[in-house]
Amino acid sequence: MLSRRNLLKSGSVALLSSLLPLGGWAGEDDSRLARAVSAARLASGENGASGIDDQGNRLWQLPLPERCHGGCFTPAREQVLVFERRPGWRFHVIDSVSGALQRSVDAEPGEHFYGHGVFSPDGRYLYATVNRYDEAAGLIAVYDRGQDYQRVATYPLNGSGPHELRLHPDGDTLVIALGGIETHPDYDRIKLNLDTMAPALVLMNRHDGRIRARFRPSHHQLSLRHLDVTPAGEIYAGYQFQGPAHQIPPLVARYRKGEFSEIRFGEDLLTQLDHYIASVAAHPEDGTVAVTAPRGGLVVIFDGVSGTVRQTPAITDCAGAFPLAGGGFLISSGQGGLYRVKPDQPDADAVASTDLWWDNHFIV
Repeated sequence: MLSRRNLLKSGSVALLSSLLPLGGWAGEDDSRLARAVSAARLASGENGASGIDDQGNRLWQLPLPERCHGGCFTPAREQVLVFERRPGWRFHVIDSVSGALQRSVDAEPGEHFYGHGVFSPDGRYLYATVNRYDEAAGLIAVYDRGQDYQRVATYPLNGSGPHELRLHPDGDTLVIALGGIETHPDYDRIKLNLDTMAPALVLMNRHDGRIRARFRPSHHQLSLRHLDVTPAGEIYAGYQFQGPAHQIPPLVARYRKGEFSEIRFGEDLLTQLDHYIASVAAHPEDGTVAVTAPRGGLVVIFDGVSGTVRQTPAITDCAGAFPLAGGGFLISSGQGGLYRVKPDQPDADAVASTDLWWDNHFIV
């Protein structure tokens, strides 16, 4: 098996560098900046995060005290934030060039983070999903980066379990996956309200916290967790079903041209996905969408407009996903692999086997 160390000494670096994410950033000619970051379990067994540059080289690797989940870059990409996994008691601010830990920010007393955040277009404000657990209140917490990440506002969501959020291309709207599940750190990860869940896709004005729209799934136990937003403002979200195992509900929701709907794959495929979608990535070039289903060991690539399934490549413990220049997606595995999948190829191409056990998301 090719180790990450040997990979970076081999010609595989050229292949990996051709698979890096779409899009640039301010100062994109500076090759010292991390192009992608992911939380991972390191070869030492420690929790941590790793940054990769635009040539595919590992720039840095940072041990962290707890397992982490997702995060976000500042718009200029000089910093990357990594959030601890639920219940997340802090997020970590990391220098994108050196991988140095600049500071860690604790959650407010009685609250924890859910593993995701996003910045305002100018990079001043950070918006993070939060649980005020004694009240089972889902919140958006607003931090002012210009004041060294001081908390400056709190927006209620009128629901439980907010998870991933993105910024709509209008620059003013937060797109939030409200999972609907009540949890409390005193009870580990036990789900406390499965009979009364109220998940939703929420659109919120980031300036004042006003909720502009709330869309409900077709079943109250379809928990919205992860999502992506296209440059045109189309939203794709993945469900994690908390209901009876014999039921086979849809696992992908879509908001397009002002309408909320669900995409139902065939029953055989839905059965294989085992009620669980992890990462969601919408390709801005060709209109395809990829979702990962680690329990089922499958990636589903489908057409965003028609919902037609294009390919279902098998990848054990598939995790993160992001679009690749020219088409297709890069997929990580919780077992260390990196894979390329394309809508016109039935099988995944193994890019590398690394000594990092990737968590669910790439931060790009």
